[in-house]
Amino acid sequence: MRMAIATVSDQVSGHFGHCDGFTVYTINDNKVSKKEFLESPTHQTGVLPQFLSDNNVNVIVAGGMGQRAQDIFNSFNIDVIVGVSGELDQVVETYLKNELESTNSICDEHEHLKEDSEESNHDHNCEH
Repeated sequence: MRMAIATVSDQVSGHFGHCDGFTVYTINDNKVSKKEFLESPTHQTGVLPQFLSDNNVNVIVAGGMGQRAQDIFNSFNIDVIVGVSGELDQVVETYLKNELESTNSICDEHEHLKEDSEESNHDHNCEH
């Protein structure tokens, strides 16, 4: 099983589409067997779900994500866990204990942000 976490520094990104990339954990027998970082490609509708599917990801974790993006991930058979924050390794440990739950929070303001803006990584109105 492979879990991708939208990443900024060593933390879960507040929004998957504005992250630096994805830290991907390969999990076997409920233990992490590999950890790698994948730089995020250009953020356009449908690109990130395809990118993560091509990298054999089964679960995506992020602070927030729009409903349309969640639907696209689901169409690739990638489970979505949103409303998550914190340090990456701790989030994975919580997941391995079956204690990581999605809040199912939906971002609906991010479409109005400029992708090139420095503030787009931090200032959006997601409810998570």
